[in-house]
Amino acid sequence: MDDASMAQDFEAKRQQMIDSLRASHIHDERVLAALGSIPREVFVEEPQHAHAYEDRALPIYMGQTISQPLMVAIMTQALRLQGQERVLEIGTGSGYQAAILSRLAAWVYSVERIQQLAAMAAKRLSKLGMLNVSIYVGDGSLGWPNEAPYDRIIVTAAAPDIPARLYEQLTLWGLMVIPVGGPERQDLLLVRRASWGQETYSLGGCLFVPLVGEEGWHMP
Repeated sequence: MDDASMAQDFEAKRQQMIDSLRASHIHDERVLAALGSIPREVFVEEPQHAHAYEDRALPIYMGQTISQPLMVAIMTQALRLQGQERVLEIGTGSGYQAAILSRLAAWVYSVERIQQLAAMAAKRLSKLGMLNVSIYVGDGSLGWPNEAPYDRIIVTAAAPDIPARLYEQLTLWGLMVIPVGGPERQDLLLVRRASWGQETYSLGGCLFVPLVGEEGWHMP
């Protein structure tokens, strides 16, 4: 298949993905448009290109994964982005979620603990002309205090509990989406920092790689 045919094939599969997301009750048209504008195949390794638009998580380097499109859409929609927000992402991974967020927010601050992943993600985002994303290598469970506070926080790895340091970096009325639970199953939580304290809502079950760090899981 030549390059033009491959591009058409990816475009068709991307549209099929959007149709599937819409049928799965993803209703935020800005989120759907962002997902439809990002070439997911760029964010997976070449052997996975044929599977780029399937609704499942795919492996990337260093034992990490790129989340299934439906989960990306659910988490992004839950943030209720209007376009002016400063968003903190924990777990840059492939850079795909940061790319989606870059279309929907004013600025994205993304923290990745694995330097090789951060470097590859930065290269992909730069190649696509996404200049409103800053990537920092460090312990994501501690956030990025120097750039706080954030209007929204999205955590793409599972924590045993809601990390207090992340919650403290939210603005008043800010929202955080985070998977919380054990290694085998988690609940996807929507957390709001209200004037009277923390509000927490469950968005359903999920399964993510662990959030490793001081306020996450301690790996040997």
